Amino acid sequence: MKITDALLGEHGAFYAQFDRLEEQLPGCRDVAEVREQAALLASALVSHARLEDELLFPAMARANADPGLLEAMEAEHGDIADRLSRAQGTADLTLARNELLEAVSMARDHFAKEERLAFPLADELMGAPVLQDLGAAWAARRDVFLA
Repeated sequence: MKITDALLGEHGAFYAQFDRLEEQLPGCRDVAEVREQAALLASALVSHARLEDELLFPAMARANADPGLLEAMEAEHGDIADRLSRAQGTADLTLARNELLEAVSMARDHFAKEERLAFPLADELMGAPVLQDLGAAWAARRDVFLA
């Protein structure tokens, strides 16, 4: 499996979580629940971003991908993580909810950039064999068995 396919699959799982958060959070009146949802999302999103930052983006850099694109992708990972940290770290319900919803919005925009720009560029620059090797590294890091 190519790493880009694996990461796209992860995006699909996140979209379902984003939908639920956008539906449930506006009516939530418990800051502890909002903070817990932010922590759960952060755990998964930070792990996802780390795989991109450590596996995919360095390989893309070695294949002469636009450094500005890669720097922007990594910076967005940090910005999203910062929003999630602020949502987890406040006792203010409105702030927690707003930070979490903004993180979700930012993540949706970020995923769209990856899906429309970064992943197709990776396919073009590196080709299937390299992406499959990176996919095997993804599977090992995720502890997923690929035949």
